[in-house]
Amino acid sequence: MSSRKISGEKTKNNLFRRIMLVAAPTIAAYLLLFVELDPENPAVTATLAIAIWMAIWWVIEIVPLGITSLLPIVLFPLLGVMNGKEVSSTYFNHIIFLFIGGFMVALAIQRWNLHKRIALVLLNIVGNSPGRLLFGFMFTTAFLSMWISNTATAMLMVPIIISIIHKLELINGKKAVQLFSIGLLLAVAYSASIGGIATLVGTPPNLSFARIFDIYFPSAPEISFSKWMIFALPITIIMFMVTWVYLYFVFVKKGGSWKNLGSNELKDELKALGPMSYEEKVISVVFFVLAMLWMFRANITIGSFEIKGWSILFNNPSFINDGTIAITMAVILFIIPSRKEKGKFLMDWKTAEKIPWEILLLFGGGFALASGFKESGLSTWFGEQLLFLGDISPIILILTITFLITFLTEITSNTATVETILPILAGLAISLEVNPLLFMIPATVAGSFAFMLPVATAPNAIIFGTRRVTIMQMARTGFMLNIIGIIIVTVVTYYWGTAIFGIEMGVFPGWGK
Repeated sequence: MSSRKISGEKTKNNLFRRIMLVAAPTIAAYLLLFVELDPENPAVTATLAIAIWMAIWWVIEIVPLGITSLLPIVLFPLLGVMNGKEVSSTYFNHIIFLFIGGFMVALAIQRWNLHKRIALVLLNIVGNSPGRLLFGFMFTTAFLSMWISNTATAMLMVPIIISIIHKLELINGKKAVQLFSIGLLLAVAYSASIGGIATLVGTPPNLSFARIFDIYFPSAPEISFSKWMIFALPITIIMFMVTWVYLYFVFVKKGGSWKNLGSNELKDELKALGPMSYEEKVISVVFFVLAMLWMFRANITIGSFEIKGWSILFNNPSFINDGTIAITMAVILFIIPSRKEKGKFLMDWKTAEKIPWEILLLFGGGFALASGFKESGLSTWFGEQLLFLGDISPIILILTITFLITFLTEITSNTATVETILPILAGLAISLEVNPLLFMIPATVAGSFAFMLPVATAPNAIIFGTRRVTIMQMARTGFMLNIIGIIIVTVVTYYWGTAIFGIEMGVFPGWGK
């Protein structure tokens, strides 16, 4: 593409952004001045105006996402939606601390290269044939993205995968392994998203759901780390296997025959890291303990089967949440001395500064927006407008919600989309007297199942940035996975999710009133 053409596209893009910079608040002002959704409650219209303003700026990223997320602090008090003190308090809560603590542990893992060792160990175990390499990279990426951000996971795997591709090209020639290399790269992008949905800390939309659900239904049973994982892990496993089979037939079977890597290639990569350091061993223990504490904090109940959580050992088990555990383990890392760097510790503040603070503000903005929807009555208003959906089968509604969110997040931030849509779905569920989890859970999972475009998720963008995968290749492969994902999320939610979360069809839970 010529530099003149690129310059022209940038100019058009900048012009569009400048137009939307003004258009968003103009639309909001028009609604405030000339529209009355509820004449007796002007806060309903005010909240919708602010939500539309934020949605436009979030989608187009006219200003930084974190700055858009601060609009409720300014506009909610001025327009009479919420008290300034109350809206400000929504930006910092136990979900935020769960993210901070989990991210600090992840950064410590990255600081001492433990994540690279884990990746290479797993790849060595799997093997070096094309199918096994594909499975190995997918499994490693999915496993890591359950615990550290899918963005960090993809960034870690790309240098490893590029080095493997280079070695394959040296042995067989670039053209012979071109199709397989595309499959490997797409496998990393997709499995980073697939693995992330399995845990609450794996991807931002999951944390957003946990907090927004708590805002709307404070009397509902807690969405604990273990309960979410019991529900979501089967989706991850099913989607993982389907994706592996699909990519295998598209990129391995059709890729022709060529010579595999030697058995020592991956072993040499691992050997180059040297023996496992004291720091890596300690962080491995901390990481394992963190995962176990998260998994077994609350009671795990499936039907009549129950495992008591360790929190009952304390006088006030309800005082302890997953954020408490995350921060506890993060603090421990700051007080364990390092042997490799004398006078320093396993974790330091310079490393902690790499926490994506903009994402924290994005969380806060979403939580504030959700609180505004609830306090103003806007979510109830939306629910009343959609009462006609009450005659539609719940499984069709779940399928429709999953479909809309999946394709909407192809062009928008998945976190911002989920945070905007969940309050509406909560209001819809209340109006239809359907268990809110039946709508909110599949919408949350669908927010991470956008596989078609580079802008859909950070892993997609990272893989596209290698310049080895075209948008058309990603879109063609991702479209089929989008459709498969929609079906899997719908079926698992309807049959497995109802059992895990105690959802009874046709019964509106007491905590939802």
